[in-house]
Amino acid sequence: MILEGVYAPIATAFKNEEIAYDQLKSNLGKWDKTLLTGLVVLGSNGEFVLLDEDDKVKLAAFVRENFSSDKPVIAGTGCESTGATIKLTKRCAEAGVDAVLVITPSYYKGSMTDDALKYFFMEVAEASTVPVILYNMPRNTGVNMSVPLVSELSKHPNIIGIKDSSGDIVQIAGILANSAPGFSVFAGSGSFLYASLCLGATGGTLAVANILPNQCSNIVNLYNAGKYEEAKTIQLQILEANAAVTSRWGVAGLKAAMDILGYYGGELKKPLLELPAHNKEELKSILEKWESNDEED
Repeated sequence: MILEGVYAPIATAFKNEEIAYDQLKSNLGKWDKTLLTGLVVLGSNGEFVLLDEDDKVKLAAFVRENFSSDKPVIAGTGCESTGATIKLTKRCAEAGVDAVLVITPSYYKGSMTDDALKYFFMEVAEASTVPVILYNMPRNTGVNMSVPLVSELSKHPNIIGIKDSSGDIVQIAGILANSAPGFSVFAGSGSFLYASLCLGATGGTLAVANILPNQCSNIVNLYNAGKYEEAKTIQLQILEANAAVTSRWGVAGLKAAMDILGYYGGELKKPLLELPAHNKEELKSILEKWESNDEED
């Protein structure tokens, strides 16, 4: 598997605290008609930490079954223990996903040294029957994967890339400069997709791609075609919407934006709270320019 293009880390549809599979299927049908390369299920935007293991596996299988077979589906399988991560990874692989995205353990963050993380990811990669993608998300975990650590892990034949959501473009440059040939670096936010491409990244996994899949995909497509100014123009255009569904209002903002733009965002899993009404009005004004159908022509 080659890690490239734009993947949407999809929101999980909930209704009355349960996964709303009918509404999710509708969303999958819409994303399937866009320029997205693939999807990530059980990512941060999918509220994966709020689901039990069986629901995670069932959800991964459902997304794989209801999305085009020629488009990859990646499942987030990171857990606090190595054993639980390996177990979930194997179950999701059996459910048909094409690769797994593994976040750093974080509860004992003071003990998550480079050595601890190295052994964690190495053991998972050795046990996994599908490719492994590292996931660096220090804003949520409080753990940052260092350049030397990622460089060493990049040499493992079953670790194919990293999603870096740190927003540290110097760190991303260091990873790109020191990783093994063929190791892919993905921007973890729409805010620094273009900058990452300029350094050698191959794409991104972007929350904003849930609602602006074609615009995000076109940043990569235009960049790869040498149309740098056009790609940069779109990058600048999506910044406000990207912030609204990430740093400003998080998953609540993302789900509200999905509702506004014709997807099913719906409820959040408790204890997360719905976006307040006054914020929804501000969000709607931000999204007014994007309220047309975003499906591929």
